[in-house]
Amino acid sequence: MSEGLHSPLQRTAHPHEPKEDDLEKLKKWQEARLERKLRGEYESAVFHLAELVNQNLDTSLSVTSVRVDGANNTRKSFLGWLIQPWLARHTDDRASKSNNLQGALYTARGISHILQETDLFHSVDAKIQRSRDHLAREGDVDIVVTTREKGRFYLKTATEFGNNEGSVSVTGRVRNIFGGAEFLEGHYSAGTKTRRSFHGLLSLPLSPSLRTMGQLSLFSQERDLSSFASCSEISHGLKVAINSNWGAHGVHEVAYQAVLRHINNLAPSASVSIREQAGQNIKSSISHSWTKDTRDDKLAASRGYYAKLFQELAGLSGDVSFYKAEVESQISRRLVPGMSLSLVARSGFLKALTGPSHFTDRFQLGGPLSVRSFRANSMGPRDGVDSLGGDIYWSTGVSLVSDIPRKPHWPIKSHIFVNAGRLDAMDETKVLTDNLIGCLRKPSISAGVGLIYRFDPVRVEVNFGVPLVASKSDGVRRGFQVGIGMEFL
Repeated sequence: MSEGLHSPLQRTAHPHEPKEDDLEKLKKWQEARLERKLRGEYESAVFHLAELVNQNLDTSLSVTSVRVDGANNTRKSFLGWLIQPWLARHTDDRASKSNNLQGALYTARGISHILQETDLFHSVDAKIQRSRDHLAREGDVDIVVTTREKGRFYLKTATEFGNNEGSVSVTGRVRNIFGGAEFLEGHYSAGTKTRRSFHGLLSLPLSPSLRTMGQLSLFSQERDLSSFASCSEISHGLKVAINSNWGAHGVHEVAYQAVLRHINNLAPSASVSIREQAGQNIKSSISHSWTKDTRDDKLAASRGYYAKLFQELAGLSGDVSFYKAEVESQISRRLVPGMSLSLVARSGFLKALTGPSHFTDRFQLGGPLSVRSFRANSMGPRDGVDSLGGDIYWSTGVSLVSDIPRKPHWPIKSHIFVNAGRLDAMDETKVLTDNLIGCLRKPSISAGVGLIYRFDPVRVEVNFGVPLVASKSDGVRRGFQVGIGMEFL
């Protein structure tokens, strides 16, 4: 009799629901269902909140004060210096009717952003609250900023590779040393070519927008130049600089530098030209540089451009007097997915104002980071085994960079390159135009193929190339060549 009975209720589960016996699938389905529900509720809440704010943007509100909590190591006077321009913009701009909710939100966002820009805080959270002032009127509000400061002390040891040399280094940094976003940093390294190097830097903001920074640095280094000249160089110096970021118009830097330089440790095979440059000399100079960079990647750009102009005038005091200018540009364009074209050009000019130019101030050219398939710093005038450097140079390179077939996600790329350039000494018996034309007419040229490996924060190249045209004084390098650095031709 029981065989003829049927359940009065039919199965009402959705046909796409998992079966009850499959517990793992049921669990995942329930989690996905709950996630969709929560996401929908969150999006709905955000939508209604945004709608509520938009409907009340013209509500009259006036920011009467700003409080910053959690900034225990930062001076109140410095915080006021940063915040005052934003607060003044809100309270003084009555003609544009900024004393409303929209103006208060804009002011809170601006204050939060400028505090983040100081690099002093892990987090910055700005809120608008009813004013606590007993004399506050209807619509008066306070902006309360809750912050959490970063640690003040930092120490790092590292092994570094770049500019075709290796080094070990120690870096120490003290953040917010005087309570006004000042940074004090010391860096010491010992390497294969730069035997010893020390650099101490104190930086501090000079404008409430943080776009202008002041820097005071002391430096000392000992470099082994024996790979291209039979000597070493020791330098100790002081630099004072003002750095200003003009946003879309680039970054400007104006600096004064005083350096004591010493050419020493001459090899027995040193040429007469190098021996004449041996000893100490003092350089005192002012300089200006302008830089603009829109590249998507500084190590291996596929689009954007980079431009830099540097000028230096020495002779305010000291032993050398010259004018020096250098320009560099790079343009990168993506041709097809996975393939891009890069064009780099550099040029420099040195004019000694009294007597011949000094070896330390001259340009050097050649090497895997410069004109490939030539030895490092081996192009241009020579005296025996020594490369003397030059007063005028130009170099350019074209590279076609592509992904490894079927492996576009790999950090390794292949490229084909053609480089050209020349380095000359200034002939004082000729006018500048003749010197420029003579330098351009006789280029040294190389071509080859290679692999590019992105190894942050440097770029590594392994190339096979040959010099196609070379001057008699150039040091050529046929076959394989390895380059490690950040800036390549």
